[in-house]
Amino acid sequence: MDRKISRRHILSIGAATLAGGVALLGKDGQAKSHAGDPSSYQPSPGQPKSVNRPYWEKSYSGGPIDVKALPAVLPGKGYKPVVVPNGGALAFKVVDGVKVFHLITEEVDHFFDAGLRAKCWGFNGRVNGTVIEAVEGERIRIYVTNRLSVATAIHWHGFYLPNGMDGVGGLTQPYIKPGDTVKYEWTLRQHGTLMYHAHHDEMTQMGMGMIGMFVVHPRNPPAEYFVDRDFALLLSEWVIEAGTARPNTLKMNDANVLTINGKVFPATAPLVCKTGDKVRLRIGNLSAMSHHPLHLHGYHFRVTATDGENIPLSAQWPETTVLVGVGQTRNLEFIADAPGDWALHCHMTHHVMNQMGHQFPNLVGVKPQGLDEKLRPLLPAYMTMGHEGMDMGRMAELMPMPKNTISMKGKAGPFGDYISMGGMMTLLKVRDRLKSYDDDPGWYDHPAGTVAVKASEQELQRDGIELTAGSNVR
Repeated sequence: MDRKISRRHILSIGAATLAGGVALLGKDGQAKSHAGDPSSYQPSPGQPKSVNRPYWEKSYSGGPIDVKALPAVLPGKGYKPVVVPNGGALAFKVVDGVKVFHLITEEVDHFFDAGLRAKCWGFNGRVNGTVIEAVEGERIRIYVTNRLSVATAIHWHGFYLPNGMDGVGGLTQPYIKPGDTVKYEWTLRQHGTLMYHAHHDEMTQMGMGMIGMFVVHPRNPPAEYFVDRDFALLLSEWVIEAGTARPNTLKMNDANVLTINGKVFPATAPLVCKTGDKVRLRIGNLSAMSHHPLHLHGYHFRVTATDGENIPLSAQWPETTVLVGVGQTRNLEFIADAPGDWALHCHMTHHVMNQMGHQFPNLVGVKPQGLDEKLRPLLPAYMTMGHEGMDMGRMAELMPMPKNTISMKGKAGPFGDYISMGGMMTLLKVRDRLKSYDDDPGWYDHPAGTVAVKASEQELQRDGIELTAGSNVR
């Protein structure tokens, strides 16, 4: 039964609300500015709670804009740089205490894989792989030079900043015209896994590759923040028609190239770890239309942060698959205590195959006897495919293909069989003994008796397994 609310309770709520409203007014009766009084930036543990909504935690407000910045921090002195497989961090320098970056928008001849390249748009010679790193409390200055033939603007996704630095072309700033260089500058009043991307003609420019991750490390982080391996992974999707050389940004569905940091498996660099490492995966999704359920084999992880905001330990939850929606980021953490080669991939099955896995007619179950012979006088290279599924293995590499096109594109595995996945997939490689994090350790050497292999006759007899026709289900 619902509790009754007394008149006294209603009046007390009204009085509290009125008091909160008065607290937000200045002496002249006007609402106070969001800016507040200039003072040194205080990292989040020291910020006061909101005046008018005391039940909100401090993290829901960016606080005053015009705070005095804290000193710049160098890599290795206050934070450990993230690892960017197939990419890298944007260079910076410190000028009069301000951390200065130079971001260049330009056309990039990009390789998704050894068999597929396209004319894309990206940042500083990379597509989807240019990460910006900074530290909470720093003053940052980012120059953006436009070397494209069209105007652009850059949005800093998820940031607390002055409205005029938000980067929406035509709304919060003039366009960055071809050949121009524009300056963005603000003080970082938060930390977390964030992103940046073009915000002018977004369908075209983001679809051509103008997206990136922006990692802001906490200042004076607690001991639990530090990890042994800290990976940044940006998810995206593309439509590159067979034989073409540029992404088709007009198509809104059925992406046929799904990438991690701009690469498809097997071109995705592995995530190399030592047994016992504490690992963080920072996953961002700036795909045009698709959410991605990222699944890690062999492990349970904890979801520790979402969209640039830490999740309290008591609210974190264990998963083996995390759904990363369009425009979202998620941090995952786990202990790499199980050696092996573990798959990390999108669990939407069409997202782990590439161009030639799309737009096929459904031939599963078709009996093609004699069909090849009848058609080869007209098409000498004709070969019926798909009637036994889409696992073509090595045959896919030998078949004639349209120019600049890859098939489902797997990779020959350690047992000689083909790994029949491509697209949005990579490998977590955990090893007891590791010479270097920077080198691929090769395939995992399984201890004797730990691989699923064909059962012997003696094993079948021992366990009463009958291989006769029909079902043995009771």
